[in-house]
Amino acid sequence: MREIVFDTETTGLDPQSGDRLVEIGCIEMVNRVPTGAVFHAYFNPERDMPAEAEAVHGLSAAFLSDKPKFAARAAELLDFLQDSPLVAHNAGFDFGFLNAELALCGMEAVCRDRMVDTVAIARRKHPGAKLSLDALCTRYGIDRSHRTKHGALLDAELLAQLYVELMGGRQIGLELAAEAVVTTETEFTVSTTIVRTFREPRPHAASEAELARHAEFMAGFGEAIWLRA
Repeated sequence: MREIVFDTETTGLDPQSGDRLVEIGCIEMVNRVPTGAVFHAYFNPERDMPAEAEAVHGLSAAFLSDKPKFAARAAELLDFLQDSPLVAHNAGFDFGFLNAELALCGMEAVCRDRMVDTVAIARRKHPGAKLSLDALCTRYGIDRSHRTKHGALLDAELLAQLYVELMGGRQIGLELAAEAVVTTETEFTVSTTIVRTFREPRPHAASEAELARHAEFMAGFGEAIWLRA
């Protein structure tokens, strides 16, 4: 099962009011294990960077001025995403910005049926608890000491670890090889399907030669009590 864990950084909170996506980080996971394949890019937002946003992620307008526009790498990004489920923390926010950028390029939006929201999962598991990425990393013992500011790829790496914990921890990799466990997560539902592979029964009856060797071995015990009439 291939999934993409991703995070974005932006100029603000609302793409409908002119805020733009400035960074995206994506991590490929297969059976909830990172494969090492990533997609990471900075984008020139073609606008200023509000001080409040820069304080969060540290990306200045000057730093982004020579970066490509989103449209220049949109096709490459979509090729990486393919049709896999997309995992994000507060996923509606990230999907909103991703689809707003795709709309500006005249490209089709990513279907929200692919959205896996780790905030929604955490809320069901820990009702009433703090649900920020920092708080949940602390709860699950995930090291975030190197996270001084938000960064799309760094946050996606932390989220990948958190997602594994939220979905059952490392024991999810201990299924029998004959079974494939497929979990589908949407904003509102979780469904699990176990696909079992049929195996032909292995022969277990002793052969004539094995029975003869066993009889010879037992004869060495002399007058065994289980042979008495």
